[in-house]
Amino acid sequence: MEVDKIIWDMPKGLLNWYDFRMEGEVLCIEDRESSIKELLLEKCKKVICVDRTAALNKEFLTQYREAFDYIVAIGMAERLTNPVQAFSAWRGLLKSKGRLLLGMDNRLGLRYFCGDRDPFTNRSFDGIENYRTLFKGDSNNLTGRNYSKEEICSILDSSGWSNRKFYSVLPNLDLPQLVYSEDYLPVEELDIRLFPMYRYPDSVFLEEEYLYKSITKNGMFHMMANSFLIECSKDNTFENVDHVTVSMDRGRENAMATIIRDNHTVEKRALYEEGKHKLREIKENEMDLRNHGLNVLVGECHHNSYHMPYVESETAVSYLRRLARENLELFKEEIEKFREFILQSSEHVETEDSKKELGILLRRGYMDLLPLNCFYNNGKYVFYDQEFYEENYPANVIILRMIETIYTGDLEIESIIPRKYFLKKYGLEEKMALWYRMSWEFMTKLRNQRELRSFNEKFQRNKDVVHTNRQRINYSAPEYQKVFVDIFRNAEKKKLILFGSGNFTKSFLAQFKNQYEIYAIVDNDQSKWGSRLEGIEIQSPHIIEEIPKEESRIIICIKNYVAIVHQLQQMGVSDYCIYDTNSEIPRKQEVMPVTVKDMDSLPKKYHTGYIAGVFDLFHIGHLNMFKRAKEQCEYLIVGVVTDEGVRNYKKADPYIPFHERIELVRSCKYVDKAVEIPIHYSGTRNAYKMYHFDCQFSGSDYIDNPDWLGEKTFLEKQGADLVFFPYTEETSSTKIKKLIEKSLL
Repeated sequence: MEVDKIIWDMPKGLLNWYDFRMEGEVLCIEDRESSIKELLLEKCKKVICVDRTAALNKEFLTQYREAFDYIVAIGMAERLTNPVQAFSAWRGLLKSKGRLLLGMDNRLGLRYFCGDRDPFTNRSFDGIENYRTLFKGDSNNLTGRNYSKEEICSILDSSGWSNRKFYSVLPNLDLPQLVYSEDYLPVEELDIRLFPMYRYPDSVFLEEEYLYKSITKNGMFHMMANSFLIECSKDNTFENVDHVTVSMDRGRENAMATIIRDNHTVEKRALYEEGKHKLREIKENEMDLRNHGLNVLVGECHHNSYHMPYVESETAVSYLRRLARENLELFKEEIEKFREFILQSSEHVETEDSKKELGILLRRGYMDLLPLNCFYNNGKYVFYDQEFYEENYPANVIILRMIETIYTGDLEIESIIPRKYFLKKYGLEEKMALWYRMSWEFMTKLRNQRELRSFNEKFQRNKDVVHTNRQRINYSAPEYQKVFVDIFRNAEKKKLILFGSGNFTKSFLAQFKNQYEIYAIVDNDQSKWGSRLEGIEIQSPHIIEEIPKEESRIIICIKNYVAIVHQLQQMGVSDYCIYDTNSEIPRKQEVMPVTVKDMDSLPKKYHTGYIAGVFDLFHIGHLNMFKRAKEQCEYLIVGVVTDEGVRNYKKADPYIPFHERIELVRSCKYVDKAVEIPIHYSGTRNAYKMYHFDCQFSGSDYIDNPDWLGEKTFLEKQGADLVFFPYTEETSSTKIKKLIEKSLL
């Protein structure tokens, strides 16, 4: 399966840019099979692979004295009992011009300050504290430990490796994306370039990528790198590399390494044979854009690489962000100028779609014609690395991407001039969902995000989880429990008022409207007063003052709630809670009676099961699924998608209206409870929060669907299962609809 190969290949990004000599002989030291060994076999004529114990065996050290050009040990040094002794011994295995390549984690890596767990203790902050809080018994049981850069340097000095070069690796050794020489610092905004990955993302409470700007300015970038690649040389020669960007998640055709060398040249290298044609296409794209009057770096194809000159200038992203703070009117002018570049980049294509819906279509829509891939040099914008284009593509999508590149993660610019200003100015608001979807589809396809979803679920942090983790830190345990968790304590005696009328309120109502009576919704936005949400009128916050304080409870349904808390405190309100979509808020216990259907004498595998679907044109396949699910669970809940939900997700109307579909499901003898799937709280994760089921059941037609595999990973983290039932080949709603359309029924 292609996705398995992508995952297997990812660690190769640490070294696939390194210029090993083809005739070189390599010793690879590793305790388990990895793709690094496979990479070395592709790079060099002879590779011997042994574990760390064998590599320190006296007979081995004698037999292979001065036999190797390279020794590669990734993630090994941390597991050595005596690294000084090992590094000294391995020095004797190298030829006079040999190199020792070490991959090591940094115990002071920024990811550990963000909450990631130490790999040897499985606890947060142990490495940062240099393992000082471990009991003696725990220390003796450790299989290894991480070191800081200073400690690594001391070990190397003691073992005779004074000639060395450090490279800082982000986000880590197993999933490298960015590599920086110790003499080179990032010149671009890492909040756009870096996609952090963690061993335990559920404990992370900071957005790592936004910290690097300050870390770099304060001279701490290399000291706080997550991992290091260390090049130790016997003859004091090293690779002439300053910086490498690798893109292993894009698959073999699109996997590239962009290498900045210390001789002020830039090389873009295809990492697989399948991607070499891309280098010629980059040159063709460069020439096409220059023919359209854009200033583009001139590059040349040599052998298997595309070479460009190094430009020592500010990136366009940095320039525009700085300009927004310094000169707002000029910032507006420069945004307009950038938009004109996008419109100028290719011929405009006239189609019926462009007239009716899509606006200006570009014959070649260059997706990366953005401030991200552009320098601001001597008053001019200089584009580079234009690798991708889509034919007959809406210019509005690229314009939106341009605006998002500048604004994402920079709240200060949003406060200076909201992005809505440009979205409205350029007519993007009306079809915003379409432009976002098309942009998302491009990035999802390029980075194989759907195929890698289950993998990413394990290693990428969830922003909602980060938000919740931060709230826990801001409050003591009792305070957090009171403000964020026990929001319904004594709720029967209180008038519940929701503060806010946006997406958080919609989620709250979807989750709890059938359990608790909502007295009112209030909002500071006067334009919303008098309108209704889920049948409840939105009113002025002044109504809070009209109710005795002891009779009401305000539930703040706004993500950035700090200002609302201050507002309520000024009003003398102390009984308030905060709704966090990711908090485990207790629900009223639903009575799940044992009915006639449940009188089987044998216990079942699961207590509560869940199935979700449209169930349009109810047929034997639906019935079989309910029956099989009921055979495995004591209580079966079936969620039915509303008509609006069908229109949103399937872009079509159901044949049977919702109230009839849910009644058909409810009437089935295998179903204990049929529920509406809320439009603003749909999906497996939301359903799990509402029902805490032990297993979700689905048809086998989704068994290889990456989205469903991602949900499977989520459920397994919660201790629940996802079970796929065989698809009923003979009958399906789709087949029935086709027959109806052909008038055969």
